[in-house]
Amino acid sequence: MKAHVDKDTCIGCGLCPSICPDVFTMDDDDGKAIAHVDEVPEELTDDAEEAAASCPVEAITVE
Repeated sequence: MKAHVDKDTCIGCGLCPSICPDVFTMDDDDGKAIAHVDEVPEELTDDAEEAAASCPVEAITVE
């Protein structure tokens, strides 16, 4: 399973890393979120999906 953040849509609110810091972090260069793992570990799938569902601008996909 992979997580992706659409940086054109992301508003940099910081919600996703607050929900799932093992998958998402804020990019120091532009202040927007990134998924910093290639594959979402199975034990973090629920948290990554919660972060995607909680994104106020729907910038995250987890599939």
